[in-house]
Amino acid sequence: MPNSATLLSIVTFIYGLAFVCYLAAWIFKKSLPGRLGTCVMIAAAAGNALGFGLRWAESYQMGYGYAPLSNIYESLVFFSLAVAGIYLFVEFKYKVRTIGVFASLFAFLAIAYASLPSVDSQIQPLVPALQSNWLIAHVITCFLGYAAFAIACGISIMYLIKSAAGSKQASGPIARMPDLETLDDLTHQMITFGFLFLSIGIITGAIWAEQAWGRYWGWDPKETWSLITWLIYATLLHARLMRGWTGRRIACLSCVGFAAVLFTYFGVNLLPWITGLHSYM
Repeated sequence: MPNSATLLSIVTFIYGLAFVCYLAAWIFKKSLPGRLGTCVMIAAAAGNALGFGLRWAESYQMGYGYAPLSNIYESLVFFSLAVAGIYLFVEFKYKVRTIGVFASLFAFLAIAYASLPSVDSQIQPLVPALQSNWLIAHVITCFLGYAAFAIACGISIMYLIKSAAGSKQASGPIARMPDLETLDDLTHQMITFGFLFLSIGIITGAIWAEQAWGRYWGWDPKETWSLITWLIYATLLHARLMRGWTGRRIACLSCVGFAAVLFTYFGVNLLPWITGLHSYM
């Protein structure tokens, strides 16, 4: 059996193939590429899960023994898996394959970035702050939230494109998107799901921080941007529930929220002038 890094590199191309199939089904209105895209996406998710599990086993073989959620590489691998899993649930429940264009693209980009030579994929001993049972709870809940927000962003982009087209969508790829009401409802459901898990992630992170550093909250850059992201999505849900916002305003806020997610993860970690206690993640 190949090692986890080799298997996950192969999975990258499978996600790419899923994207091509979904895109072809959307553009050419053919059912065969769509069905093939679903099968390929399932295969990619299965390979992703196998690679994740294999890396976990490898850490035990090396004497470290921890869940592979401790650095950028491992978290991106899990993010791709979460995006694929949540999307496949949405596809089978709502029978909408066009969303697969964005879901497969996000999964592909995340795991492709993880495969770059600049991203360290070596299995290494955990730093002391990560040697906690809260690692799994905190990272999994946060990244399930991030994955749901990614899918919500893709759906929101589709909503904005379809609503901007207006009466010009009588035929072509835009006409083959789900109707605006369905897109708006799916965006709300994905954001509600993501907000729940992000909230749990922040709470478990605070408990973990108290154990590791002796305080629940310290305004570390990642903590601060996680709070900003949470506030954006809280504002979105409040505006929808209390103000009756729907449509473009919700779609725009969804895209802004996901931009905050990306900065929370990549900006805080990779910009050299931003340092903090989360520099390893």
